[in-house]
Amino acid sequence: MSRPRKCRLVCALPSTREFIPHCDQAFADSVTLSIDEYETIRLIDFEDYSQEQCSRQMGVARTTVQQIYASARKKLAEALVEGCGITIEGGDYQLCDGSPSHGKCSHCPRHTQHHQTNDLQGGNHMRIAVTYENGLIFQHFGHTGAFKIYDIEDGKIARSMIVNTQGSGHGALAGMLAQLQVNALICGGIGGGAQTALSQAGIKLYGGVKGSADLAVAALINNRLNYDPNAKCDHHDHHHDEGHTCGDHGCGSHTCGDHCGK
Repeated sequence: MSRPRKCRLVCALPSTREFIPHCDQAFADSVTLSIDEYETIRLIDFEDYSQEQCSRQMGVARTTVQQIYASARKKLAEALVEGCGITIEGGDYQLCDGSPSHGKCSHCPRHTQHHQTNDLQGGNHMRIAVTYENGLIFQHFGHTGAFKIYDIEDGKIARSMIVNTQGSGHGALAGMLAQLQVNALICGGIGGGAQTALSQAGIKLYGGVKGSADLAVAALINNRLNYDPNAKCDHHDHHHDEGHTCGDHGCGSHTCGDHCGK
């Protein structure tokens, strides 16, 4: 009786699972990359893990990683040379549950709450998002037009990018951050529902922060960020400042001018 294959630990499923070549001829052939094959490519070629580190992260022997990695590279080469499409699906894998035995990875939000301080100050990777507008921390999570994303390596900012939210609402923004594999969020005000969604995604929240986004991230890395763990979103004041009617937030159908002097 053959020995059952051990499942390979995977931090997160790929956000894009199909690649189609752009060419004049009709698209027909494709290769299928398994989820565990994708994970070896991500860890070794993208995250710069050694094969030994990759084997520990995935919970399998180094020889197994070598076999999976070789198979994945062969399929990628075939797709590039033959002009095939790539589909990512299937394989022997299980998603990481965040336990310490699974290691820590920048693409695994489940490790955030248990390991965040060590990640920020040590040699591991970390991804921080900030609600962003013109260099400053935007003060209303649900209305932010962009996030600035910071990748932290060895306790320093390695790279950053600005991601447009495209008008997403509170719940969608939390899902967006989870898809971006964010570990921590710095923001101003934030509602209770969004806080719950972030917590469920394993994203650590630092609310009630104002000022420069870059300086706030630097302060967090050095464990010196001043934040309010009980930060809430003041919808009433926010809507008044923007000139909305009180009907938008439950005061009735009259305008704020009836009692606010606006």
